[in-house]
Amino acid sequence: WERCQPPSHKGINTTLGQGQQVSVQEKQDLEMPLARRETESLFQEQPETGNQYLEDALLRSYLKTHLPPKVLEEVDQDLERFGNRLLTKIRPLGWECELNPPVFRQYDAWGQRVDQIVTCSAWRKMKEIAAEEGLIAEAYERRYSNWSRLHQAVKLYLFSSCSGGFNCPLAMTDGAAKVIESLGIPGSLKNAFDHLTSRDPKKFWTSGQWMTERRGGSDVANGTETVARKQPDGTYRLYGFKWFTSAADSDMTLTLARVVDAEGHVKQGSSGLSLFFLKVRDEEGKLNSIQVQKLKDKLGTRQMATAELWLDGAKAELISAEGRGVASISNMLNITRIHNVIGAVAAMRRMISLSREYARRRVAFGKLLKDHPLHMQTIARMEVQTRGAFLLLMEIVRLLGLAETNMASEQDQLLLRLLIPVAKLYTGKQASAVVVEAMESFGGQGYMEDTGLPVILRDALVLSIWEGTTNILSLDVLRSLTKSQGQVMAVFFSTVQKKLELASSTAKLEPAAQQMRDAISSLRGFMQAAGSKGTLTMELAARDFSYSLARIYTGALLMEHAARPDASSADISAARRWCNQELCPAAAELENSSYEAEEALQDSALVYEGSPAHGSRL
Repeated sequence: WERCQPPSHKGINTTLGQGQQVSVQEKQDLEMPLARRETESLFQEQPETGNQYLEDALLRSYLKTHLPPKVLEEVDQDLERFGNRLLTKIRPLGWECELNPPVFRQYDAWGQRVDQIVTCSAWRKMKEIAAEEGLIAEAYERRYSNWSRLHQAVKLYLFSSCSGGFNCPLAMTDGAAKVIESLGIPGSLKNAFDHLTSRDPKKFWTSGQWMTERRGGSDVANGTETVARKQPDGTYRLYGFKWFTSAADSDMTLTLARVVDAEGHVKQGSSGLSLFFLKVRDEEGKLNSIQVQKLKDKLGTRQMATAELWLDGAKAELISAEGRGVASISNMLNITRIHNVIGAVAAMRRMISLSREYARRRVAFGKLLKDHPLHMQTIARMEVQTRGAFLLLMEIVRLLGLAETNMASEQDQLLLRLLIPVAKLYTGKQASAVVVEAMESFGGQGYMEDTGLPVILRDALVLSIWEGTTNILSLDVLRSLTKSQGQVMAVFFSTVQKKLELASSTAKLEPAAQQMRDAISSLRGFMQAAGSKGTLTMELAARDFSYSLARIYTGALLMEHAARPDASSADISAARRWCNQELCPAAAELENSSYEAEEALQDSALVYEGSPAHGSRL
């Protein structure tokens, strides 16, 4: 935006105040032939936002509602201070990270292979800031008991859009710490855990998460080829190719591999996978028998080094029971998926903050954008989506905080297991839609690289892909139902019902409450009908079913927030508007026969008509 700010010129006021109209002099200047203009600069004002925390009304009202008074007092002070640091120090560093992406230096000047990933000073400073602010430590120190995880999540939410991509290594660092904690912090991993959760920039470590191999994708059970050979001293040596390793400049990593038995055989499938810990470099700073093949050329998250790595005898420690790697790393996946939700909500909030400020400054067709009703309706619709996503995020981290302090009931734990994949898949989609729409609200400026807006878009597009695509996570949602033998849905319905009861006394919410009751009834009907039709029906319905869970539960959260005694008119409006959408698309599509076997065959016919595969057995 800096390039778009012209100096003030005679007759042109570049700082239009709220409600001001275009002056006669401005109109005359704009009608001048180009050759007579005093400047050819673009006369549009940069949207300026202040302290993110102070400007986020929903965040502040949520904290005021839920946090105990003493905790609120301390957290409020910390977040206001952090908001100022983000504005003055961290956001400029984030832009530096975007302008100076990592570079791979494979050989030195004398032809010696060094495999050095060179990052910019701003990226390294982000690591120091992450430690100083306790962006990982906060969740594990538990200063505020079950509210510590929520405090951490809010700081990460504020940090995310300023972080220059450093939110990604923090996600994996948090996940690694969670895995080690879930293993009881064994003596051999105590040092690593202390580094991962340190507030000392000189001691703080980040972690990678090396799962994806040459076959790629989420099917790690069949795609993992890396093998582990046991050594006489009890350690292992890993051999294999890691095709997509995010934050390749991290200090350590957790990774999956298959243990080679005494006969030289490995067990296939998920039951053959074990979890390993390894340090990326030795005490002398040399790579741990790891070769960096290349840095990945990605659409977004360019600020972060993602690499292809050969493990050629990398020294590692087995940290799970043999064959229990997938189960052991599940804690990491839950945490990284929550971080994905944080990134999604943060991207939406950042774009709306910029869009609403731009609307106060940009004049088009004789008046400010904020005075065009259609423009404001568009931003308001994005705001409703963002509010819903934010409350869903807060609900998950609230439940996680209870679980981590042994305060969660069995029902809380079942609900958390269900809501993590639901929230991750739904907010990933929301973020893509909202960020694109918000980008459009800037007109042509939204498409200009030096505004920084395309960066937010590119980085948001990964959110529906990383840590499981929408379809993969939809199937995971079905697994949570099967694993709990249906108990989780009983908990889901009872929890939603309780939240709706709180809103029943608010007259303005009654129409929305009725829409919610109708949606719940439709969802129950869908489950009963689909349950009698077999597994294909539920698989075809998995995405729509997950969307239905997301919309109904989020609607209940918005209603609950709007039913507070001190709720604002905006709170009530957001709840009402959310409930105006189709809350149970699964029921609607079932009625349309979208999940029948014949429709599945037609899906293939539609997709492959005209292709070489048409007419063959697909």
